[in-house]
Amino acid sequence: MGKPTGFIEVNRKTSVYRNVKKRIKDYKDVLEYLSNNEIENQASRCMDCGIPFCHATGCPLHNLIPEWNDLIYKGQWKDALERLLATNSLPEITGRVCPATCETSCTLSINNSPVTIKEIELAIIENGFKQGWVKSSAPDIEIKKKIAIIGSGPAGLSAAQTLRKIGYNITVFEKSDQAGGILRYGIPDFKLEKWVLDRRINLMKTSGIKFETEVNIGVDLSYRYMKKSFDVILLTTGAGEPRDLKIPGRELDGIDFAMDYLTESNLRVKGTLTKDEIISAEGKNVLVIGGGDTGSDCVGTANRQGAKKVYQFEIMKKPDAWDKTWNPVWPEWPMILRTSSSHEEGVNREWSILIKKFTGKNNNVEEAHCLKIDWKASKKDGRLQMNEIPESKFVLKIDMVFLAMGFLHTEYSNLLSEMGLEIDEKGNLKTFADYTTSVDGVFAAGDSDTGASLVVQAIYHGQESAKKIHEYILKKSDI
Repeated sequence: MGKPTGFIEVNRKTSVYRNVKKRIKDYKDVLEYLSNNEIENQASRCMDCGIPFCHATGCPLHNLIPEWNDLIYKGQWKDALERLLATNSLPEITGRVCPATCETSCTLSINNSPVTIKEIELAIIENGFKQGWVKSSAPDIEIKKKIAIIGSGPAGLSAAQTLRKIGYNITVFEKSDQAGGILRYGIPDFKLEKWVLDRRINLMKTSGIKFETEVNIGVDLSYRYMKKSFDVILLTTGAGEPRDLKIPGRELDGIDFAMDYLTESNLRVKGTLTKDEIISAEGKNVLVIGGGDTGSDCVGTANRQGAKKVYQFEIMKKPDAWDKTWNPVWPEWPMILRTSSSHEEGVNREWSILIKKFTGKNNNVEEAHCLKIDWKASKKDGRLQMNEIPESKFVLKIDMVFLAMGFLHTEYSNLLSEMGLEIDEKGNLKTFADYTTSVDGVFAAGDSDTGASLVVQAIYHGQESAKKIHEYILKKSDI
C-alpha cells in the first residue's frame, strides 16, 4: 500500500517534456524521466484503498499495481519487477505508450491526483534491464508442438513470449523487413524509440523464438503449407484497413493515409529510406484529419520534418476542458480535452469541422473546402446527430492531407480467403470466447478480431489467446 500517509504528505510529480525547440529537431524520446528516488517517493502515495480499481477496472492486463507500488516504496525493486512481469509481457512498451487508464481509475482520482502508475511501471522495467535482472531463458521443458504466429505487433509478441515460456516451438512471421508491427512502423520514435523494441525482440530470439521477416503468408507461403508445418496458427495481423474519406477530390496527389506517412517517416529515421523517398511535410501547409493519437503522431512528425503550418481537424465536437487533477467520472475513462506533446509543438486544432471536397491544379491538392457542423441530441433516441451550418463554409489552403480517422477492420488478404475464415458483422475476424476461429486449429487475437484498440488491450489478448492455445493442445494430444 506504500506509506499510509504518503498520499497526504507527497504531491504528484511526473516526468517533464524536453524543451520544444530542442526536441522538434530530433526523433528521440520527448520526456525527461524522474530519478529512482523520486519514483520511490511517488510510490508512497499508493493508499490502502481496499478495492484496487487501478488493477480491477483500469488496467486491461490486471497488473498487480498496489503490490509493486508498495515494494518500490520499500526499495525492493527486484521483487517489484517479478510482480510486474507476472502479468505484463511488454512493460517497457506500455510504460511508454499506454494512456494509463489505471490512473484514471486510481482511488485517489476521486478527489485528488492519482498515483503516477505508468511512470512507476516504466521505472521498474528499465531499472530491471539496467541491473541485469531481465534475462532471456529457455523453458524448463521443450514441447515439440509447433505454433505459427502471423503478425509481430503487440498481440503477436506477447503471445509468442507466453507460449515459449510454456515450452512450445514458436515461429513468428512478419511481412515487413523487421518484427514489431505497429510498434515499429506506426508509432514515431519520439514516443517509442526502436532500440526499446529491438532489445525485447533480441531477448525473445535468445529464448528460442524464431522470427521470419519479409514473409507474406498467403503469398510467399500458402495456408496449405502452414497447416502441414504447424500444429496451431495464431493470427495477430491487426486492424490495418484505414477509414477513407470518400469525397470529391480524394484522388488528388498529396492526400495520404496517416499510417503510410508514419511508416515512411519511421523508415527514414531508421535509415532505410532517404529524404527524397518519403512523404515529407517540409515547407508545406499540412492538414491532418482526425483528432486521435494517430493524428497527433502526424502533427509531431510534420513539425519535425519542417512543416510550414499544421492544422488538425476533427469532425466530432470539442471535448470539455478539464483542469482539475481528479477524475470527474471516476473510475471510468473521462472524455475530456487532452493535449499531447505533439500538440504543444505547434498546431491549429479545430473541432466540428466537415470536409466537403478537395480541389487543386495539375492533380495536386491545394484546397480543402470545409464547413462547421453542430451536434445535437435526437429527440427520438438521444443519439447525437450532425447538422451542417451553411453560413460557416470556408476554404483552407493546403499542400498535403493526412487521413487519420481510425481503422475499419483487419486487412483482407489471400490468406483469409484461402482459409475460408468467417468475418463478423464489423468486418473483423469472427472469434469465440477461447479465441478460436471458424477453422479448427486457427486462432486470432488482438485488433484483427476486436477491431482497433489500445496496445495494452492487444497485449492482454495475446497473452490470453496463448493460454487458450495451450488448453486446446492439451485436449488434442499428449505432450
